[in-house]
Amino acid sequence: MVHQDLLDEGKIEELVSSLRSIETSPAELAAIRTEAEYFEKNAERIRYPEFRRQHLFVGTGVIEAGCKTVIGSRCKQSGMFWTMRGANAILALRCCQFNARFEDYWEARRA
Repeated sequence: MVHQDLLDEGKIEELVSSLRSIETSPAELAAIRTEAEYFEKNAERIRYPEFRRQHLFVGTGVIEAGCKTVIGSRCKQSGMFWTMRGANAILALRCCQFNARFEDYWEARRA
């Protein structure tokens, strides 16, 4: 079974074990160990079969498209420069707008 299949099927322990059993050059071995540790430490976050049963997205495409819509279309236009504070403020507003919580943003500031 390929590593991608193990990941997709939620067999994280098998994936980590398989990665650790790879014999390769010392340079590649360090990278593989780092990846194995990542999967081991984040097993709770990569329960893909469970997430799919809940009809949740497990890929990054949806998130990347959302970032492009919310951030890129507003903050990365030609000639724009933002301070960190200004960018955070406008992005908070846009996120509230896209999530139909625009009034919540202002309610929180009135309090």
